[in-house]
Amino acid sequence: MRRYANHHDCSSVCGHRTRPSIEEIKNWSESFDRMMSSSAGRKVFREFLRSEYSEENMLFFLACEELKKENNPELVEEKARLIYEDYISILSPKEVSLDARVREVINQNMVEPTPHTFDEAQLQIYTLMHRDSYPRFLNSQIYKRLLQ
Repeated sequence: MRRYANHHDCSSVCGHRTRPSIEEIKNWSESFDRMMSSSAGRKVFREFLRSEYSEENMLFFLACEELKKENNPELVEEKARLIYEDYISILSPKEVSLDARVREVINQNMVEPTPHTFDEAQLQIYTLMHRDSYPRFLNSQIYKRLLQ
């Protein structure tokens, strides 16, 4: 992670040509929901998760968000199967950590996938990131450097 020579460039971390305002960055520490509703916040948090080897949680969350926007039943089924293979299957290297009850719900939902097939699993992963990773993110060098 490089130091920002130019305070208007955080493209290496958050993908923006211009740095988010210091107010926006500070707002991320006030609320996990606020950070997750900011595209720059999600990108910086994803970078942090990558450093902790848990980026699959954010990737799964974002894939679920994309699935919810899909209206074409054939594409819903295709995207749901890809999400299942990438994040739910115990054979996947990107498997997310879900409890047995939620896995059972997903297996039932996969008979006829909808845009909301993974809602419970997505909520469980969102909660996991909020309780587990987010407090560490706020104390991380990645976040502290952005505040400078």
